[in-house]
Amino acid sequence: MKKLSKRHFLSFFPQSTLFKTAGLSAVLMLGASPAVASLKDVRFGVPPWPGVTVKSEVAAQLMEAMGYDTRQNDLAVSVILEGLTRNDLDVYLGGWYPVQTDMVEPLIAKGKVEKLVSNIQGATSGLVVPQYVYDAGITSVADLDAHRERFDGEIQGIEAGTGINTAILGAIEGDIAGLGDWNLRESSTAAMLAQAEQKMANEEWVTFVGWEPHWMNVSFDLAYLEDADEAGIADIESTVWTVVPASLAQEDPHLHRFLSQFVVDIEDQNAWVHGYSYEDRPADEVATEWIENNLDTVAEWLDSVEARDGTPAIEAVRAAY
Repeated sequence: MKKLSKRHFLSFFPQSTLFKTAGLSAVLMLGASPAVASLKDVRFGVPPWPGVTVKSEVAAQLMEAMGYDTRQNDLAVSVILEGLTRNDLDVYLGGWYPVQTDMVEPLIAKGKVEKLVSNIQGATSGLVVPQYVYDAGITSVADLDAHRERFDGEIQGIEAGTGINTAILGAIEGDIAGLGDWNLRESSTAAMLAQAEQKMANEEWVTFVGWEPHWMNVSFDLAYLEDADEAGIADIESTVWTVVPASLAQEDPHLHRFLSQFVVDIEDQNAWVHGYSYEDRPADEVATEWIENNLDTVAEWLDSVEARDGTPAIEAVRAAY
């Protein structure tokens, strides 16, 4: 069981709405040019998820200090992956598995892209409850139905069609863990969190879809429920991959090495997204402040990496910050 403290991520779940192809013309408009032996311009594909937005900004600022020019392109996932296969894009930091497995793995099998590193450690999703509900004995999905009235027989969900909602609806339809007479209230992520926050302010009992990294883990005192009867709706482990063109290792070995070592602690990304989404601060401001205060971690990411001028990358970053 994973318990969250008040140390205070985007919502990765509303991805289903982002998988619609925006048209390959969007990729072609990126103004791509053939790759050279050592890249000068690094082009990020960034879906509209706060976690990937700030993470891309942190990586981009470090690359800028290393002598690269960077560009962050806001695109749907399907367009980003197509751009990577055409070398129209160079970096995608939001390859969320298992949600995107069927999208990315065929491209790997064809030798088009490389799944470089899991850049987030400990990503998880499932049903959460406030800490005071967990302390009252609700530690598993199996405990919910015995207290149905306290929860009004309702699970607060996110956007219709997302994977976690589908799993919850399946559990309800199959009457798994006694959930057959429960309801899933589907709404936007923002509306779900607003409803949950209101209930928690009154110390009412509520269970809703949670995941990390996300700012909810910083702002709210939450606990993740254990699963029950193989319901598949709690304590779901996820992996977030860095995906790059298959040619990057040969085109720019030092950039490739940096990206292979760019692994973010989940508490750091929780804090990044809290600053960006909850506090409404600009992504560049959040990224700059974090880099300035965490140069030891940056040094680990840049171990044995050279800047474009051949000097140690960490020296270039320290000079910039």
